[in-house]
Amino acid sequence: MRFSTLIAAFMVGAVTAAPPSATLQKRGVAFNWGKDKVRGLNIGGWLLLEPWITPSIFQKLDQSLNIVDEMTLTGKLGKDKALEILRPHWDTFCTFKDFKKIADAGFNMVRLPVGYWAYLDVGETYTTGQAPYVDAAIDWARATGLKIVIDLHGAPKSQNGFDNSGQRIKTPGFQQGDSVAQTLQVLDMISKKYAQPAYQDVVIAIQLLNEPLGSALDMKNLEDFYRKGFEQVRNVSDTPVMFHDAFIQPKLWNGFLSVSDKNAQHVIVDHHEYQIFNNDLVALQPWEHRQHVCNNAASYASGADKWTIVGEWTAAMTDCAPALNGYGIGARYDGSFPDSKFVGSCKGKNNILEWDATFKGDMRGYLEAQLSTFESHTQGWVFWNFKTESAHEWDAFALLDNGVFPQPLTKYEFNAICSI
Repeated sequence: MRFSTLIAAFMVGAVTAAPPSATLQKRGVAFNWGKDKVRGLNIGGWLLLEPWITPSIFQKLDQSLNIVDEMTLTGKLGKDKALEILRPHWDTFCTFKDFKKIADAGFNMVRLPVGYWAYLDVGETYTTGQAPYVDAAIDWARATGLKIVIDLHGAPKSQNGFDNSGQRIKTPGFQQGDSVAQTLQVLDMISKKYAQPAYQDVVIAIQLLNEPLGSALDMKNLEDFYRKGFEQVRNVSDTPVMFHDAFIQPKLWNGFLSVSDKNAQHVIVDHHEYQIFNNDLVALQPWEHRQHVCNNAASYASGADKWTIVGEWTAAMTDCAPALNGYGIGARYDGSFPDSKFVGSCKGKNNILEWDATFKGDMRGYLEAQLSTFESHTQGWVFWNFKTESAHEWDAFALLDNGVFPQPLTKYEFNAICSI
């Protein structure tokens, strides 16, 4: 394997994927699901913008245009101007060096969010060009020994109304019109390429859709979508299929796409765990955040008839990161979010250099409570996010560089934290 040649190419930002070798085509899925633990990072904010991860992109724009997500970026500026902004971001925000740092820190997987518009134009105002970077990420992962989950993070008309779907709207439009059929068309393209045996040394799962908002969708329709997406992958190979729990307990999906359901195999349920997106949770004291983790993990993971992972979680105990709740929207923690109550000041919460020893210790304890509990009760975890511009509660690189994220990943300062 021409490792030195690969590194040289990646260091200059190459995004052209090399074809997998014939040897790789014979290996099968190169991850022992059900035995090995996933210890991963999300590559959020790269191929699908999130304003709170890279606020500078949005802050530099004419604020009167009300650009709040990736859809309005193109809708208000046009595709040519949007590409002038997006291309440099794609080239620099995530590179081979980042993958190398992730691997060197002991992580074994990355989850790669990408919007449907990287593969299909359905007439919505998006700018394309992301697909070659997916190929580059796969090459970087192969060179560094990391595995990848390809995560379809945004669907036509938005599956949740969140800006992380590409479109911030009050009510998700997914399931209206041709949106489900269009999403399946994208999944078919992804499956026919990345579920091939040639990619199974790196691509260890394909996620059908990120965070569909179950409370706003027809769940039977969602189940049908998941089933069809699963079948598309199975038409190609036995590459594992991941689906999000739609914000209900994973074990409530028992009997669906499981061995008892037409002998469905290699299916993973993705659960996301955050404690800051309602007024009660964001008001918890640090010890209460830790206890909440200890109390809840067994309840949502135990008894599930499929593999379960925590595919998103954070060290954040506040929602103080600017634009976290949407560009131009305040925080619950300091009472600037509509219908919230003041818990504390957001001053200094986003800059790790301003954290005192107590706050760092609380953060470390919260991290360790989650790490140990997720490893005990699930197949593993994927921290959100690998890095940010200025939201260090969410920034794995900043937490690692400042001794807050454990190194090695299983070296805990607080022993048996969930028994305290």
